[in-house]
Amino acid sequence: MSNRIINLLVPVVSVILGLLVGAVVMLVSGYDPIEGYAALWDGIFGDAYTIGETIRQITPYILAGLAVAFAFRTGLFNIGVEGQLIVGWFAAAYVGIAVDLPKIIHLPLAILAAAAAGALWGFIPGLLKARFKVHEVIVTIMMNYVALHTVNALIRTVSDGGDNTGKIHPSASLRSDFLENMTDFSRLHYGIIIALAMVLVMWLILEKTTKGFELKSVGLNHHASEYAGMNVNKNIILAMSISGAFAGLGGAMEALGTFEFISVKGGFTGIGFDGIAVALLGANTPLGVIFGAVLFGSLKYGATNMPNAAQIPEEIVSIIIAIIIFFVASGYVIRLFIERLSKKKEAK
Repeated sequence: MSNRIINLLVPVVSVILGLLVGAVVMLVSGYDPIEGYAALWDGIFGDAYTIGETIRQITPYILAGLAVAFAFRTGLFNIGVEGQLIVGWFAAAYVGIAVDLPKIIHLPLAILAAAAAGALWGFIPGLLKARFKVHEVIVTIMMNYVALHTVNALIRTVSDGGDNTGKIHPSASLRSDFLENMTDFSRLHYGIIIALAMVLVMWLILEKTTKGFELKSVGLNHHASEYAGMNVNKNIILAMSISGAFAGLGGAMEALGTFEFISVKGGFTGIGFDGIAVALLGANTPLGVIFGAVLFGSLKYGATNMPNAAQIPEEIVSIIIAIIIFFVASGYVIRLFIERLSKKKEAK
């Protein structure tokens, strides 16, 4: 059996196994799996509105996944994507309400502000890692909390004590009447184009530039890279900054597209942490991140229909989603099983 066929079979088998085990969980819990999965399907592809909302849900997952994957590919573990996304969200929302400019200037300015805020939040742990050898995992975890509470304080300052910044100007919005009418007034916006463009950007940086080669080399072996004349510290800082910029753009999708404002948050959004799973599901590759984000975003949004349409409790729904993702993440084991089965057939 060729590698190409195995590559196609692994994700298909993984998803099927996840669905089967999920069905068993529903049966044991006293619920109808056919009805449950029908509700899941309708929640993802039921009509134009749900399709629009599913794509909208996928958009920030792509960017969060890219942020984690980029750091992984350069030898770093960025657990601070959540915090970088939150500061990017605030920066985009603030620019969206603070100035009123023509759309051709205002929208790119708000997007760039989000990327810059995320890059700054990634630059700090990168600098601490490069100059003082402070592990990025510790710093980025702590900076998530700093971001959450700092942004909450800034929201109250901007809104004179209110709980949200207020709606951005239309000139900074990623939404359009065309997309709303096409998807029965869902919150689908043009951010999906930006997210897919960033997939291409990550691929170009890592695979087609000298700097990308340096970043990957530093991630693989600091000492060999330094011996080859590369500036290890500079590349560590740059890698974390680029990773943070991707995360900040994820925040811009929420600020300029989904919600068009930012409100005081009682806890984390979860998108940044889910980005770790998205990156791992996608094997830390740009194209793989799209697959991981589509799977994760579709399941997350489609599952919201299961409690209403099939009366399945949210706890069971969360278990089913986790099982499906677990089997997809276990694709390596399934690959080994298929390869061994193929070799046995060839031997016979």
